[in-house]
Amino acid sequence: MSVRVAGDAIYLEGRCPVDDAEPLFAAIREHPGLPVDIHIAERFHLAVAQVLLALGPELRGMPADPFLARFVLPAGSGAPGTS
Repeated sequence: MSVRVAGDAIYLEGRCPVDDAEPLFAAIREHPGLPVDIHIAERFHLAVAQVLLALGPELRGMPADPFLARFVLPAGSGAPGTS
């Protein structure tokens, strides 16, 4: 699984397939206020991106996938943070 909750954030790591959308949704709902760190995510299925867009958590970093970084994630509530 590519979704991990550790201390100060929810982390998306490596390739995040469609199967990670539900665990990501659950992690965001169970840990409100924690940012989602996407800087070590290589790619994610658009279902994972939809969870991020729908729930609107604070995002930390930028994904390696240029398409997601440039077109998908900025469509949410502003561009992802870089802290």
